[in-house]
Parts: sequence; C-alpha cells; structure tokens
Amino acid sequence: MFADDFLPTVLFVLLLVSVLLTLIGAGRRVRLWRQGQASTVHWAGLLSIPRRYLVDLHHVVASDKYISNTHVATAGGFVLTTILVLSIYLFGITGSVLNYALLASSALMFIGAVFVFLRRRNPPPNLSKGPWSRLPYSLLTYASSFFILSLPATGLLPANTGGWLLAVVLLLGITWGVGEMYLGMAWGGPMKHAFAGALHLGFHRRQERFGGGRSTGLKSINLKTAKLGVEKPEDFKWNQLLSFDACVECGRCEKACPAFAAGQPLNPKKLIQDMVVGMAGGSDAQFAGSPYPGVKTSTDKAGTYKASTYKGSPIIPIVNVLVPSETVWSCTTCRACVQECPMMIEHVDAIVDMRRFETLEKGQTPGKGAELLENLKTTDNPNGYAPNSRMNWAADQNLPVFGTHVNQADVLLWIGDAAFDMRNQRTLRAMVSLLRAANVDFAVLGDSECDSGDPARRLGDEATFQRLAKTNIATMAQYQFKHIVTADPHAFHCLKNEYSDFGGHYDVYHHTGFFADLVKSQKLRLSTDKALSLTYHDPCYLGRYNGEYDAPRYLLEAMGINIKEMERSKTKARCCGGGGGAPVTDIPGTQRIPDMRMEDAKATKADIIAVGCPQCSLMLEGVVEPRPQVKDIAELMLDALVLDTQLLDTKTLVTQALVAETAVDFQAPAVNLKPTAALAADAKASGEIASTADV
Repeated sequence: MFADDFLPTVLFVLLLVSVLLTLIGAGRRVRLWRQGQASTVHWAGLLSIPRRYLVDLHHVVASDKYISNTHVATAGGFVLTTILVLSIYLFGITGSVLNYALLASSALMFIGAVFVFLRRRNPPPNLSKGPWSRLPYSLLTYASSFFILSLPATGLLPANTGGWLLAVVLLLGITWGVGEMYLGMAWGGPMKHAFAGALHLGFHRRQERFGGGRSTGLKSINLKTAKLGVEKPEDFKWNQLLSFDACVECGRCEKACPAFAAGQPLNPKKLIQDMVVGMAGGSDAQFAGSPYPGVKTSTDKAGTYKASTYKGSPIIPIVNVLVPSETVWSCTTCRACVQECPMMIEHVDAIVDMRRFETLEKGQTPGKGAELLENLKTTDNPNGYAPNSRMNWAADQNLPVFGTHVNQADVLLWIGDAAFDMRNQRTLRAMVSLLRAANVDFAVLGDSECDSGDPARRLGDEATFQRLAKTNIATMAQYQFKHIVTADPHAFHCLKNEYSDFGGHYDVYHHTGFFADLVKSQKLRLSTDKALSLTYHDPCYLGRYNGEYDAPRYLLEAMGINIKEMERSKTKARCCGGGGGAPVTDIPGTQRIPDMRMEDAKATKADIIAVGCPQCSLMLEGVVEPRPQVKDIAELMLDALVLDTQLLDTKTLVTQALVAETAVDFQAPAVNLKPTAALAADAKASGEIASTADV
C-alpha cells in the first residue's frame, strides 16, 4: 500500500487544501482584529515569539506541573509533527532522518494528548466544555495517524501493511486531525489559540512583560479624543482584540478571581469570551463554561451553561447589551486573573477601559462611586474632608513640612488618605517614630498633598486622575528630595509606575522596603524576644503589581517571628476586596471578599494578621469578630524597636517619648526612658534644646 502513490497523492492534495483554507481563515481572523483602534506595532516582537513562548509563557504555565509537562509534550509534539508533515508530504522533502523524527514527534504528541484526555475525563469546574471536550480526541487522532503512517516509512513495518483498509482508515483519521488542528487555528476552533496566541505574544500591548520585565501601570488616554474609553468592541486597540482571541478557556483566571468566588457577577474567562463574541458578532450560545454568578442563563439537561440573553457585534455597545453592567464594576483590579493567565491576557485593562466610558461619557458610576469622584473633584480626597485638615492627625508630631519648615530633605513621607482615618493614623505615627529612631531626614507635603488619584483612575475617571497627578507633580517639583516613602501600596504604585506618563519620575519605596534597608544597615534594631503567632497578608498592589514579597517577610523574620503562611500567599494571595473602587461600587454577591480572606487567615490559627496597606487594614478589620488582630508591620516594628541611647541624640529620645505618650490607642516601645518631662528638662539644662516646643 505505502509503495503506491495513492496515499501520498491524497495527502498532498489534503494538506494543500487545508493550508490554503487555513490561510484564508487566518486572513479573515486578522480582519476581525483590525476592526480595533490603531496601536503601536512591535514588529521585533515577531522574532521573539519562540523565546516568549518557551520562557515567558512557560513560566506562567509551570505553576501547575501537570499542565506544564502536558503542555510541553502536546504543544511541542504538535509543532514538530506539523513542520515535519508539511516538509515530507507537502514539499516532498524525503529522508529516513525526517521519517524517524516524525515518528518520535508524533509519539511525543500522543503521550501529551493522553494526559489531556485523562484530565478531561473529570475536568475541574473552571475548564470549559463544549468544543474543548473533543480536543483530546482530535489530538490523539492527529498524533496516532501520523505515527502509524511513519512506521512503514521508517521500515519498522512492511511497506504494504494493512493494505487498502488501513489506507482508508488513516486517510479518515488524518482528515479529521488535520481539519481540527489546521482549520481550527484560523476558523475559531479549539486550536484557535495556537495561531492567535503566538501573534499575541509578538504584538502584545505590554512588551515590557517579557524578558523578566514588569508592566502594571494603566495606560493613559488622551482626554481630547472624541470618545473616552471603550463603548463598543471596535473601540478596543486592535492588539487587545487579538489578545482576547488568544484565550484557551482554561479558567485559571476564573479560579483565582475573588469576585467570582464571592458570587459577584464576574467571571474573567467569560468576560474575555464575550469580548470575542462582540468582535466576531453573535451571541454567547456556544460558550460552555461557568456563567457570571447570579446572572440568569439557560442550561441543558445536564446543568451545563448554554446561553444568556446577551448578544454583540463590533458596533454594538458592550455594557448591558453584551455584558451586564454589574460585571464591569465587580472587579477589584487585583490582577489575580492577569497573574494566572497562561496567555498573558490583560483583563484589567479591558475592564478599566469600559469603566472609563461609563464614567466619563455616560456618568454612570454605581453605588457611592459617583460621590467618591465628586469628593475628589472638590476636596482632593475621596471622603470629602476639608483639604486643610489633612495634617490634623499630626498636631502633636511637629513634623517638618515642605514649604513651611524646609525645602529639602532626603525623604518625602507620602501620607496618603490614611491621614483621615483614625485606625490608619496609628500606622502613620509608628512610621514617624521609626524614621526618627533611624535619624532619617524626612519631611511631608502637609495640606498641599492631594490624593494620588488611584481610586479615580480605577473607577474610570481618567480626567480626575490626571488632574490630581499633575497637581501633585507640580507641588513636588518645588522641593528637593531623594526618595518617596509611603505605607499605601496604591499610592506607591501610582507614584512609581503611573506618574511617569506626566513627567513625574521618582524613586519610590513602600515603607516595608525602606525599613528593611534600615534594618539591614543596622540603623534600626528590632527585638527578637516576642513570640507572636502571626500570618501575613500580601497586598495586591504591593505584591502582584510591584513584585514586593520579600521585604515585609524579612522585617517579620527580623523580629524573630515564624510566619504562618496562608495557603494562598505571595503571587496567589487572595485580594482583601478593597481595590478598584469595589468598596464604594458595592456590587452584591453571596459573600464578602474580606470574609473569605479572613477565613484563609483563620486556617493558619494565627493570632495576628500582619498587613502593609491601609485599605487592607480597613477591609480585614471590618470582618465581624472573633477574628485575629490586624496590625500594620510598622506597628509591629515599633513594638519590637530597640533604642540605643549611644546612637541617638537627646532630642531624638525626647521626640520618641512624646510620640509614645501622645499616640491614640498606640503601644509605645518597651524601652527604658526617663519620663518625658524629666528628659526634656535635662536636655534644656544642657543647652541641647531651648524648650520642649523645639521637639
């Protein structure tokens, strides 16, 4: 049989037709993407696709070893098999080496496909079914057909083995396999991601994410454009539409999403698939994954999600036509979906783009979001407090203020909106005490400091964010400082990663990173004699957004604390629910996100949850007791601070004592100091200070 020309001839025709149809389908798919708006074309990225696929993307996939190994065998085997099949049977390149290589690559692919099949026998709920359920069979058929075809070609079987019967069977198998693998890549089948995903890696909107880089700041928009934000699918950038097509419906984003777990109407996977529906037109009737929680859908007899009432097209509005409005506002912008996505899709960018249109063009921000934005416009803080009351908390601190006392300092201490919250004022007081104990030259902006703009930007009010950013940049430009230090990861992120678009380039530290350096250089000494039962909660905007996981843990370990890590920690940490304006949009679910995070903490049986974010403090302390105590790392450090009187001047010791005595609901460090009055009297008598008012 194999000596005859029948099968090679039919294979040639089949492959030629399949390749031509695939190219036609690819052109059609490209036209769908090009409906989007213009975006920078990174042609050099095309040459980097192999490295990005094998390194950057694989690093994400590797967090699940089973899938990682399966992916290497299946995808690697498929790519090699396809190259060899086209070389041998379409282009007529012959040789025993190629035949043996095809035998090996198809065997490798078959092994990987077996593991895909085993996983699909009892799939986790986050995996989509429908067309994806037939993928293992298509992979097995494609691999086994070319494996058997290679046996006679390598001489491992006689040339005429099986005769016409085997030839017909192989032809049917190859037709099925080639149709699913090749046509599916370009015409929207399960293998679509192999084509769209590769190009997405090349033309990714955030090229900085590759090669070990990080890119998490939201993209700025020109406020003078005709339309602000995204109303319709065609309003997305073309490479965003391409990225939506790269989704493999694995559901890792769904599994990681705190809003989905809380029963709020958001499923990141379905959101991306709805964007594909909007781009291509139609409805979500073919989607076979989990629906948006709480959104009415129709199901089949087996209870599998089938369709909702939402439809779309490139020129039809998205919100409330293709996607429920509540879906867009449920997101906490924690980037857990982005962190987990094996195709490196930017879900948060798409959500904020849609929010921008809803807020700026339609004025429809739900819950108390509109009130918060109005407060930011009129008072420069989200709660509407008088701007000249920002420093009321520090009336007893005698803080150096830029423009009033000094024009230059080593450190600008960014206070943030914790200044208006009594609970988080304790953290600020602790920070001031620690900075003074380390003799750090610092100052604050005082009442001239405005909100960083983070809540406005995440709620879609780009105009207010840009105004606040430019105002703060202009204020800071009047003074000289080397570093900015803040306890607020949201302000930290804005100042570090998003102000640069407007000319604000700063060396920004989160307070845990700055204090870690002080401890390492022995400018701060911490006692290790406190046996605390403690776990640590990673703030999203410090961890996933900025990659800082080590500094907070270093400080806790420097206090002799053995951290009881939560099951979901570091890159997989669950959000507290406080980001992205979620507390004010207040979309209902079946449970609260902070309650879920508190359950994670309780599972460790720790008595204390250490935090490094004022928003996390508020969200976690809002959980009904009994629960672990919530303390900022700065507060824990102050409790463990060891003061060396030989290294500190008398004025600093007086300041420390005053801060400890005047703090509200605040435990002073366990140090052996004279009473404040006596210490101040000694200092005045020695001429070191004129009066206690000097400190």
